[in-house]
Amino acid sequence: QVQLVESGGGSVQPGGSLRLSCAASVDRFILYVMSWYRQAPGKERELVASIAASRSRNYGDSVKGRFTVSRDDAKKTVYLNMDSLQPEDTAVYYCSARSIYGSSVFWGQGTQVTVSP
Repeated sequence: QVQLVESGGGSVQPGGSLRLSCAASVDRFILYVMSWYRQAPGKERELVASIAASRSRNYGDSVKGRFTVSRDDAKKTVYLNMDSLQPEDTAVYYCSARSIYGSSVFWGQGTQVTVSP
């Protein structure tokens, strides 16, 4: 079982920045592809960014050039640096972990990000 705990959410004005963290309780962190998803009210959950242990990264089109995903395998933590935040970035942000050997996906409890004047 994988436990994920997100932190770092909050409220910020447009153009501001936030950094989300997700700490994983797992034996072999490097075997997991870590991702950030978000879900806004009335919308489907969407991929924000993902990163493998190889440091291969993928980003959703709406955040490319503004968000950066990184991971610290020694700390078993994945980060999401969010710059130039806009009101449309307002959502609950979820951390997820998927083993490279299986199809199971584990989720954190989510952290709220609100961008408003």
